[in-house]
Amino acid sequence: MEQSLGKILIIDDNEDILFSAKMLLKKYAQQVLIEKDPRKIPFLLNQDTYDLILLDMNFREDTTSGNEGFYWLKEILAKDPSAVVIMITAFGDVEMAVRALKEGATDFVLKPWQNEKLIATLSAASKLKTSYKEITTLKKTNSALASQLSQSVNLITGQSPAMQQLLHLMNRVAKTDADVLLLGENGTGKEVIARSLHQQSARADKVFISVDMGSLTETLFESELFGHKKGAFTDAKEDRVGRFEMANGGTLFLDEIGNLSMAMQAKLLTVLQRREVIRVGTGQPIPINVRLICATNMPLQQMVQQGRFRQDLLYRINTIELNLPALRDRVEDLPLLVDHFLKRYAQKYKQPAKSVSAAALERLRRYDWPGNIRELEHVLERASIISENHVLQPQDFFFLQMQQPSFSENMPQTHNLDEVERATVVKAMGKYDGNISKAAKELGLSRASLYRRLEKYGL
Repeated sequence: MEQSLGKILIIDDNEDILFSAKMLLKKYAQQVLIEKDPRKIPFLLNQDTYDLILLDMNFREDTTSGNEGFYWLKEILAKDPSAVVIMITAFGDVEMAVRALKEGATDFVLKPWQNEKLIATLSAASKLKTSYKEITTLKKTNSALASQLSQSVNLITGQSPAMQQLLHLMNRVAKTDADVLLLGENGTGKEVIARSLHQQSARADKVFISVDMGSLTETLFESELFGHKKGAFTDAKEDRVGRFEMANGGTLFLDEIGNLSMAMQAKLLTVLQRREVIRVGTGQPIPINVRLICATNMPLQQMVQQGRFRQDLLYRINTIELNLPALRDRVEDLPLLVDHFLKRYAQKYKQPAKSVSAAALERLRRYDWPGNIRELEHVLERASIISENHVLQPQDFFFLQMQQPSFSENMPQTHNLDEVERATVVKAMGKYDGNISKAAKELGLSRASLYRRLEKYGL
């Protein structure tokens, strides 16, 4: 436990107590500060933060009731609600201990204390402080993501019939606690939808925990989701809280759930049925209260028929099923999405916002978008960086043509001169990444002649 207790502040009017505690704890803590005058507590809290605070219940003004200690406990918690405060007194009893805990103390010790017991109490309290920090970090992260989500509203709005249908269902589902299954191709924005559902729910002020199920191995699955006890297996160096516990009271998003093996599916189903988890290495069930949102790009119904996905698990996770449309099925929303991303990248790269010409927008409409919104983001970021035009033109997106199956680098199996010429132009433009001057030189054309051919072939 070498220096595992962090920074400790001890407040007691007995100097002997202060120095003996400091001598005992200095080999376990990064730093131990002592103070005999409780009136200096506000100054000390303004100067620094502490992982643990040991606070005497009784000072000279009132040596038995603990009222002064309760007063300073309240002051500390008002300054830092996540402070871990351990009350110490020689006159403690059960009633005073219960009151201290009810008023926000983490624990209660009697003096003279047993050294081993004090160290154990502080160790347990230190782990609690670490948990508080993790939860605070999660809340800050969720707050930042919520802000980012509000800025990404254009991704989950649209005038296309497909998006209007999705939004209608989302509005009905969001405020309920129903478990949701999101289906859709890669890049359609499943996590954005999941976070939006969370932000519109009654759990919005709680945590949103996301887990990429596709990245979990068989050995890590239980530890990651359900947690483990120190020593449960070789690498279990300390107790670990699983994702279900971390999400307790909030929303748990399980992405790529179709990638789970049958064995992992069975373990997940057991937890969902019982609404409790058991950490690896323990036998103690821990109740959990989470809203579950799952997502996959895999055909789960077909997988059930093939024996690759449990039907009973599918019933558990798809109380409500939302199908996210591919970008090619909501091309009416392209202007909104393009405008959103171009403004984002203008801000990111500190440059004036760019727009797209009607011809460039038409090219984007004709593209199939196999990578959906994620691909659109990448394409617009690339174009906004590389292009010197303030209004993006079709040639600024020429590299898209090379990604389409119909535009292979091989010459077409035809003798039609127009098709041969078109393929040659495509190949030259792809070779020079859309650079008109270099492609024209390669083709033996003037820039004007190449522009005419690009227009002729709708490139």
